[in-house]
Amino acid sequence: MIEHDALSTTREAYDAAAPTYAQLFRDSLRDSPLDRAMLGVFAEAVRTSGVGRVADLGCGPGHITAHLDELGLAAYGVDVSPAMIELARQAYPGLRFDVGSMAALNIADSVLGGVLSRWSIIHTPPHELPFILAEFHRVLAPGGHLLVGFSASDGPTHPTQTFDHTVAPAYRWSPDHFAALLRGSGLAEVARMVREPQPTDRRQFQEIHLLARKAS
Repeated sequence: MIEHDALSTTREAYDAAAPTYAQLFRDSLRDSPLDRAMLGVFAEAVRTSGVGRVADLGCGPGHITAHLDELGLAAYGVDVSPAMIELARQAYPGLRFDVGSMAALNIADSVLGGVLSRWSIIHTPPHELPFILAEFHRVLAPGGHLLVGFSASDGPTHPTQTFDHTVAPAYRWSPDHFAALLRGSGLAEVARMVREPQPTDRRQFQEIHLLARKAS
């Protein structure tokens, strides 16, 4: 079970940072062709499977949810921060945004064609991650896809590491370790993208996108 303190800390921190965060990241995809490409692959995989809506979990101010909508997906956003959800609703009034936690989604079993968790998983303490992945598996329909983004730890000898995140306590993960946790949750890795850090990046970490699929 997910600990209340970790959720409360993350919620309160993002409520306080919401306006600044929205201003900084609302146009972040514009200069990120690799991110756009991976989201495009995810969208194509979901469309090909032909099952259900897509939930953007940890949607923040809603810009990625809006991008998924532009790619033709029936996407909606969920975030633990009420302040983030309010900003998303203001910015994209034609889309649906709900306050909620990845730890206990108010979503029926096996109804989603896709789940996106783009850097929202980084605030999950390591011992709680299997519960979150089990929740992703629960809400995905057979054949549905998960795309998860996170920062990589320093090699396979470090399955998880903490790092200095501006908003809330955060963790980096070994991609192979994370993929093994996905398999343990019934989600098979389909593809992996590794983005090397650029000289202008504030944090010199690899960025990882893992695409996984629930068995049909």
